Amino acid sequence: MMIFVYAENINGVYKKAAFEAVSYAKSIADKAGDIVTAISVNPTDSSDLLFKYGASNVINIKDDGLKQFSAKAYAKAISEVAHGNIVVFPHTTDASSVAPMLAISTGASLITNVLETPENLSPFQVKRRAFSGKGFMHAKADAPNVILTVSQNAFGAKENPVSGTEEVKNLSVVNDDTKVISHEQSSGKLDLKEAEIVVSAGRGMKGPENWGMIEDLANVLGAATACSKPVSDIGWRPHSEHVGQTGKAISPNLYVAVGISGAIQHLAGVNSSKTIVVINSDPEAPFFKSADYGVVGDAFQIIPALTEKIKALKG
Repeated sequence: MMIFVYAENINGVYKKAAFEAVSYAKSIADKAGDIVTAISVNPTDSSDLLFKYGASNVINIKDDGLKQFSAKAYAKAISEVAHGNIVVFPHTTDASSVAPMLAISTGASLITNVLETPENLSPFQVKRRAFSGKGFMHAKADAPNVILTVSQNAFGAKENPVSGTEEVKNLSVVNDDTKVISHEQSSGKLDLKEAEIVVSAGRGMKGPENWGMIEDLANVLGAATACSKPVSDIGWRPHSEHVGQTGKAISPNLYVAVGISGAIQHLAGVNSSKTIVVINSDPEAPFFKSADYGVVGDAFQIIPALTEKIKALKG
């Protein structure tokens, strides 16, 4: 058995999801008595970062034609170096579009949104998220080779240092069928899908001028900010912050929802969160039924007070 993992980067910088995927691959390798080979495309970060999470080998694909992302071209490049029984991907937007193309081209079984180390390796069986995060299933692979995507913040990035080797693979993959309209760029801002804590708000904030208190709370918690669909639709917040069925699906350890009623479409994007805290002035808000903790009250009083309390606890 050979285990490969795709270590995703943005502008050469490894994402947290890459370390989670390597950690997951290492857990399979330990169970199988094997080692992990990580694959990355045009990285600038050091391979030492991948060795730290358990990759014994790192293959760095160098190809100027892959500087613009294309799922088809990336799948072709990865297929040229990943000759193993198991290939692990993070369940990010880009990687989740590469994995099925690789599965089709190699005849492998594809299991997405996996949560735990496999229960069985032969036949391969693993627990995965299903029904927009509302349930779980135990999926069994039909083919001898398996491609997996690991749900973000589910398994975690676990340091497991090994001494590793690095190989540079120069490729020239044809990438002429892609036009990039927009693409996620690396910035200093916390990545919403990778954030372990998210503070989100809805129309209960009454206007974009009141978002300062949401950002203040997020800052003291070390959290990313998000919003409901109506808020992004009316331009109070950018569409990149919209979480829900038609926005980003997230799975943080803590999701704080302020002034969001909790429509089913919103829940579909956040119900994989480990802990949900709802703050709303309406005691009948549907979101309270899905919350682990609920606070009924005026957000304009609660949020500043909460922020100050957390600041005091921290310092």
